[in-house]
This record gives sequence, C-alpha cells and structure tokens, in this order.
Amino acid sequence: MGTVFDGLLRPAIGAASRSERLEHASQQWSVTERVVRRFVAGESLPDVISTVVDQLTDGVAVTVDFLGEDTVDEARAHATVRAYLDLLDAMPASPENADGSLEVSLKLTALGASLPEHGDKIAEENARTIVEAAHRRGILVTLDAEDHTTVDRRLATVRSLRDDFPDTGTVLQAYLRRTEDDCAEFAASGARIRLCKGAYAEPAAVAFPERRQVDDSYLRCLRILMRGNGYPMVASHDPTMIQAAAILADEFGRTPDSWEHQMLYGIRVDEQRRLAVSGARVRVYIPYGEQWYGYLVRRLAERPANLGFFLRALVSG
Repeated sequence: MGTVFDGLLRPAIGAASRSERLEHASQQWSVTERVVRRFVAGESLPDVISTVVDQLTDGVAVTVDFLGEDTVDEARAHATVRAYLDLLDAMPASPENADGSLEVSLKLTALGASLPEHGDKIAEENARTIVEAAHRRGILVTLDAEDHTTVDRRLATVRSLRDDFPDTGTVLQAYLRRTEDDCAEFAASGARIRLCKGAYAEPAAVAFPERRQVDDSYLRCLRILMRGNGYPMVASHDPTMIQAAAILADEFGRTPDSWEHQMLYGIRVDEQRRLAVSGARVRVYIPYGEQWYGYLVRRLAERPANLGFFLRALVSG
C-alpha cells in the first residue's frame, strides 16, 4: 500500500491541491463540511477561540494557523495580517501564556512573499508586525514550511526575525535532502524547530521519494535537534517517531519542558491526550478560516489513513 500511495496517489493528491476546479467542486459536496470539521476548527474567529480554550482546558498547548497561501494581492496580504492581529487579541489572556502554551503559525506566501514586486520585503515586514504583537502578549510565533522553492527566503526571514525575537521558530521538512544541514545550523543557534516529514509534492532531485528514506532522514534530523541547543518540536503522528523522540530526549538528558510533541487537530486525538497525561508536552496545530482546501488536501496526501477517512465519509454521505 505504501509504495502505491507514495508513487501514484500522493502525486495525484498533490496535483489536486492546486486545482481551482476541484476546489470549487469540493465546496459543493454535502460531505465536505463533515470532513472539513474533522481537520479544521471552523471558519470564524469565535470558532477557533472556542477550540483553543477546549485544548488548553485539556492540558494541551496550541498553535493556530489562519489558512491561506500564495497571495498575489497586497491588500489580501494586509488582510491576513489584520486577521492575525485580531486572533492575537482574542487569545485567552492568562498567566499561563508565559509558558509558551499559545502560539500562532504563519505562511510567508500568505503575507505577500509571492507578490511580483518586493514580495520578500513585504512578507518580512508583515511577519515582523505579527511577531511584535505576539511578543507583547507572550505568544510564540512559528514560520510555516511551504514548498522547496520558498525555503531559502523563509530561513533568511527567520534569521532576521530571531535577531530581535530569538524565540521565533520555523519548520524543517525531513523529506528535503538539505534538511540535515539546516537542522545542524538552527540547532546550534538555539532555535525552536518543528520537524515534520513534509506534505508537498516535490521532485526527487530535492526530496527523498521513498517513505523509508524520509523516515531515515527524520530520525537523523531528530537526533541532531535533540543533541543541539534549541527546542525540538516533534511534529509526527508516526508511533515510531514518537517513541524515538522519547528515547533520544532521554539519551541527551532533555527535560520534558525542553522539547515537545506536535500533532494536527483531529488526528490521533487519543494519542495526544495519552502523551499529555504521561507528562510530555503536546501542542496541537489548529487551522481555521475559509481557505481550507489546500490544507485539507495536503492532510490527505500525508497518510493513507487520512485518505481512508475521507473515502469512508464519501461513501456514508
């Protein structure tokens, strides 16, 4: 199943994530709302704040993503900034904020990085506006990964932001061949790094094509991060990686507050709670907003189990 999924289904799903025709069609399906609710915490600010409060009550930290990417309109990029500032203002205020339980995740292309003129500059300025506002409220910020063509620009922005806000984090994707070197750099600098396997369709020249290769890369990168000076964020639902993280944390003498597990909203909820009850730090990635299509399709591309859930929903719908 894995070979068929990786070789045939994953590329097809990746192509679907970029199809405007399929996006429009999916919004007309009656089953879509039920599937979206599984992975996305609603479309409105009150929806996501309610979900955040529920997660915090259950002892789980959160990171919130206002969905959207590949913005080519400057006004829309500024609207995304406004949405994040409103989100930060609406986040529950409590003394616990200082412990890092609240975080937001940003995509630079949603902030203007793809604009035809001065996109990188505009995106960095917009990101800095959000980071400054988050810092004032004791809320963390992580710059999300996108496809491989954006990595150099994103990491340059992260370095710039960390000069003034050292707790700004970012994401490294184990399926990219370059990621071990990036892990070494950011682990040495003491950065917060979310390590994930990767969800974009990438050419074999830049990304490992086989699941076994990606898993091996993830374990190598995880060792680098656990051995380093930073704060590893282990973004995986894979039981092997979850177990490996605990073993490596013990090997390198890490305390529970010096690293964390991260999982997606709606996936392996029982495991999220089990880890939290065991004393591990767990953070749930909570997306919300109207631009859910690309995010949802990438979730289907990540794991056969996600695709199975979607197909079962179609049959039952």
